[in-house]
Amino acid sequence: MENKIIAIAAVLTTISTIQTAVAANSEHIRQLLANKQCRDCDLSGAGLVMADLSNANLRGANLAGANLSRANLSGADLSSTNLSGAGLFGANLSGAKLNGATLVGTDLRSTYLVNAEMTGVNLSSANLQGALGVPLQIAKSEDFYAWGVAEAQKGNHQQAIDYFEQAIAIKPDYAIVYLARGVARYQLFDRQGAFQDAQTAEKLFTSQKNSEGIQTAQAFMKELQTPQTAQVDRGKPNFMDFLGGITSLFLQLTPF
Repeated sequence: MENKIIAIAAVLTTISTIQTAVAANSEHIRQLLANKQCRDCDLSGAGLVMADLSNANLRGANLAGANLSRANLSGADLSSTNLSGAGLFGANLSGAKLNGATLVGTDLRSTYLVNAEMTGVNLSSANLQGALGVPLQIAKSEDFYAWGVAEAQKGNHQQAIDYFEQAIAIKPDYAIVYLARGVARYQLFDRQGAFQDAQTAEKLFTSQKNSEGIQTAQAFMKELQTPQTAQVDRGKPNFMDFLGGITSLFLQLTPF
């Protein structure tokens, strides 16, 4: 019995030590909230949900594991900060300086990144789903395509189109993205735009000798050339259901 008590005490001591190691410096938190100046501060694990940190100086700070969900960090200097594992869901990072920051495993879903500076950032395993204004240099065209498909699946077709356009900006001959944008446009009843995208996709697939892509684009164009039916009158067709109606191979097409 005594040995069990000793073992439990050892475990509790270890947990306590770990919690102490990742806990933010309370004085640093007070300093940050008081004057928004906390360069090189220890804010690891800090709870800063919805905090107004606009134009704050957090250069070099340790924000690992901090919860900054929906915080206002517009114009903040986050250069060289450690934001590993931090939660920034829905945060406003417009115009923020994130150059050299570590964002490994950071939750950046639905963040607002318009005009954010992100040179030399480490985004390994970061989640950027739904983020707006993602700088083109920090993501691959395949990432934007995947995010676009995910948004389309949720019915967010305009957001999907925005992602598809970013993918095309990086890789103008990315045939499948034109097709995906065409389908998203179809969901918004832009049949002309959808048809133009399908035509572009067909030409690119032809030049790339992708027979599956050619067939898919042609099937989509054929669908668009048929008269509108009661299906449209009943409401917007589901993205994936409609996609499956064209071809089950759509998402398996090899990107170029």
